[in-house]
Amino acid sequence: MTYLDPALPVAERVADLLRRMTLEEKAGQLFQTMVEVGPGGSLVDEPSRHGMPGTSDLVVGRHLTHLNVLAAPPTARVLAAWHNRLQRLAAGTRLGIPVTVASDPRHSFTDNPGAALLSGPFSQWPETLGLAATRDERLVEEHADVVRREYLAVGIRTALHPQVDLATEPRWARGEGTFGEDAALTGRLGAAYARGLQAGGDVARAAGLDGTFGRDSVSTMTKHFPGGGAQLDGEDPHFAYGREQVYPGGRFDLHLEPFRALLSAGTRQMMPYYGMPVGLRADLGSGPEPVEEVGFGFNRGVLTRLLREELGFDGIICTDWGLVTDARMFGLPFPARAWGVEHLSPLERVAKILDAGADQLGGEACPEHVVELVRTGRVSEERIDASVRRLLAEKFELGLFDERRYVDEDAAAAVVGRADLVAAGLRAQSRSVTVLRNATGGAARLPLAPGLRLYAEGVPDGEVAGFARVSSPGEADVALLRLEAPYEERGPGFESFFHAGSLEFGDDVVAHVGEVAAVVPTVVDVHLDRPAILTPLVAALPEGAGTLVVTFGVGTPALLDALTGAVPPEGRLPFDLPRSTAAVEKSRSDVPFDTADPLFRFGDGITLDTRGASLNLSLKVGEPSTST
Repeated sequence: MTYLDPALPVAERVADLLRRMTLEEKAGQLFQTMVEVGPGGSLVDEPSRHGMPGTSDLVVGRHLTHLNVLAAPPTARVLAAWHNRLQRLAAGTRLGIPVTVASDPRHSFTDNPGAALLSGPFSQWPETLGLAATRDERLVEEHADVVRREYLAVGIRTALHPQVDLATEPRWARGEGTFGEDAALTGRLGAAYARGLQAGGDVARAAGLDGTFGRDSVSTMTKHFPGGGAQLDGEDPHFAYGREQVYPGGRFDLHLEPFRALLSAGTRQMMPYYGMPVGLRADLGSGPEPVEEVGFGFNRGVLTRLLREELGFDGIICTDWGLVTDARMFGLPFPARAWGVEHLSPLERVAKILDAGADQLGGEACPEHVVELVRTGRVSEERIDASVRRLLAEKFELGLFDERRYVDEDAAAAVVGRADLVAAGLRAQSRSVTVLRNATGGAARLPLAPGLRLYAEGVPDGEVAGFARVSSPGEADVALLRLEAPYEERGPGFESFFHAGSLEFGDDVVAHVGEVAAVVPTVVDVHLDRPAILTPLVAALPEGAGTLVVTFGVGTPALLDALTGAVPPEGRLPFDLPRSTAAVEKSRSDVPFDTADPLFRFGDGITLDTRGASLNLSLKVGEPSTST
């Protein structure tokens, strides 16, 4: 069969396969849904805890060949074995179309089934905000290249990242996955990230690759077009109360800037967000006009007129997950995120998504709706073919029909979590540590002296190598308090994974910091998964005797390397830190750097003198590139 001949051009192979496919087989290509890995790498053939069908039903019964793998199995070998079983299952179908396996980010600390996954056996790096804190384009590309190598080893071929939304609303729960608040920095680092994953940059060429997209690449699905950061009150549109996306400052075009950079870098796929634009006028090709108030995945003006026609994107558009079908998550009802079209039936929602210009529906497995739409004449088969061509071409270019269908399970075990990759991730963590205030003297002044008696909170046992851990502040030379940025408890179930709401620390937390700092020189580290109001913490630290650092996904060993100067901290804030809740509430959700009189500014950070003799006060690495 022509489509199995690797010597032929991709377009010829796609055309041959497409003419052999039934409508049902074509429809299956238009869906990508979640699957889980069974014990020992087995296929899960009963409905999962997320309410998804069994793997055999999806691949054989529904003809799906794009699957999003959840969670991290205990070893890379198990994940590789699962991948090979999955591909053997697909190879046994009538046409043998291979599966493209996708994943959310899984190289850091977040553990949220709707956003990112804990690293597990993979090397562990800072969150995206931490990469942005380094300001190092080369480091970002090197990180993405490591992700590429580890993904390839286990068979993951589509990255549901990078996320290049602008974190212009400080309360938004998805800020940690962004490169921060600045459009130019986000575009520059996001492009480096895409080059690293797709083997299109200097790092890949230095390793002997030719820099073109192909068998050694991982396809990037850039999200969330046209920018998801401008959420009303910072609420997230995974949930009905957060569905409105607003632009009170008229900065819609600013949020497009990083996506333009990613298009220039050659990103292969785009994911529109759930948000429903309210009161938006935008240039959709014929001058500014109202944008339909429906979620971006349903929005023809945004996906076809803006992304396809205005910006010239001819790659794959895949919706965010779960726009069509009501489901259950963790045993609780979870309605479809059909914002603005809640009144439509699932069949009508599929029709609107296809009319908008999307090629694929994420988190869904209902190809029967596509078949019905075509059979009843509501959607043409030619329209379906246009999307199937894009999706099949990607498989051929990635080598999935040829030498890349299966992975070497021994090689996966050797590559994933290799010592040098782990060390690179740890060093990047240390570099991303951002020092905002340094004690002027005493034991808390950085760099910390080794061998001190250390009182630590928020630090697991056994993770204070080089110090003598003690059980109370009164016994210590110095204290280290690791805090999480504040948030409001939401839930139950899936909602509890999203840190939203207030940015204020509780009075009890602030009082406790003050109590410890009154007894012993204290270093406070705040893990920022979004901006926090640090004003009371700064006040709680005695003037000159306390040190304040912030981190964006840093383990304790890497933090101590930074605090002792073994790997000097280089971080710079990737966003402003507001002074008060009132300032946040008065700011405009689409406008960067819009909180009045911030406590710390974008670019703030203190540089550790490499000789360990002193600290040079903060050096701003460029002013924000976006005017307010």
